[in-house]
Amino acid sequence: MTDNIKNRIIGEGKHLFLKMKTCLYWVALSAAAGLIVGVYSSLFAYILKLATKAFAAYGWLLYLLPFAGLFIVFLYRAAGTFNDRGTNLVIGSINSDMQVPGKMAVLIFISTIITHLTGGSAGREGAALQMGGSFGNVIARVLKRNERDTKVLIMCGMSAAFAAVFGTPMAAVVFSMEVISVGIMHYSALVPCVFASIIASRFAAGIGIDPEAFILSGAPALSAAGGVKVFILGALCAAVSAVFVVMLHKSGDIYRKCFKNPYVRVFAGGVLVILLTHLTGTRDYNGAGIGLIERAIFEGETDSFAFLLKMLFTAVTLGAGFKGGEIVPSFCVGAVFGCLFGHIAGFSPSFCAALGMAAVFCGVTNCPLTTLLVSFELFGFAGIPYFMIVISVSYMLSGYRGLYSDQIIVYSKYRPQFINRHVGDESGDDLDGC
Repeated sequence: MTDNIKNRIIGEGKHLFLKMKTCLYWVALSAAAGLIVGVYSSLFAYILKLATKAFAAYGWLLYLLPFAGLFIVFLYRAAGTFNDRGTNLVIGSINSDMQVPGKMAVLIFISTIITHLTGGSAGREGAALQMGGSFGNVIARVLKRNERDTKVLIMCGMSAAFAAVFGTPMAAVVFSMEVISVGIMHYSALVPCVFASIIASRFAAGIGIDPEAFILSGAPALSAAGGVKVFILGALCAAVSAVFVVMLHKSGDIYRKCFKNPYVRVFAGGVLVILLTHLTGTRDYNGAGIGLIERAIFEGETDSFAFLLKMLFTAVTLGAGFKGGEIVPSFCVGAVFGCLFGHIAGFSPSFCAALGMAAVFCGVTNCPLTTLLVSFELFGFAGIPYFMIVISVSYMLSGYRGLYSDQIIVYSKYRPQFINRHVGDESGDDLDGC
């Protein structure tokens, strides 16, 4: 009996040692990855900020946009990349055996900077995800890690880059695990993603890359009337997110149908952005749209058709072949639409702008937990019940559309049912009998 107890204790001790060894291994590896990706992503964020300021100061840069597009196409083709899948490649590498080439980090870095410098409507987080995923894959290859470890390092790199560029480390951790397969969290990557995210975000903050923050001064008290209005806002934001996703996907198809040559395609897209800028009489819709977000949240002001125009500018830019991300533009679309709804519904336009920002982001990414954490990190903890309502409603009603076609919806949004669909599959079988 004594020997059995002794052997059991020894066995448990060995097991504990192995678990601690694995944990420390990933802490060390993710810390190194977080530092490497954090340095590169912080440099990207810093140069991008300079590019944005340069575009604001020198209006003539807009007229270089078509030629910037030509250079981007040349850059990718010179690197041997003729069918760039962007963030979808990174997501696909987790769900399959696809490889994320190291050159992607360089290509997306340069092309996103150029797009912002010359006034294209695009974000930055998509670029961050691609850079982080690329670095994660490179680190895995250098260390000769197996396929499973490589997938973890890719998610680790994604978290680090997202945290460094946007300054939301909590959301960055969850996003890289949630966006891959909706319904299944890759918890094996939790410790690596946490340490990589924290280190990358702290490095970025240390060199002056300030995190985004739109702290709300106050939020309406929870009430039945307010809850109904926010429910309606969530439903409308789900529809807006679906339209935005369709526009982003279809714009590329339209461009390819009209212009077979990628150089002609991107040049035409640049010309269209210039024409749209002149037609609107403002440059608010060029770039990521941070100015529109700030005006909607801090001043409660927006134009009636601002959300439609931002969607159009972004679809025209990215569909033509310019590079960047869709996430910050989705924030912008949500903020200005929410602000407009607030004016119509008589319910705090500034607060509705924050709610709309969260709801549209959730609708296009299918990541409710990430969205909730983003809301906490960007807006503080005021009005939590309203954020919970608008995010959950938008998630459910946005259906199975999304920004990333390689994203998999593992479980139904409507019932406890395994469906395992790629984003875009709207067959609706799981709605039968509802």
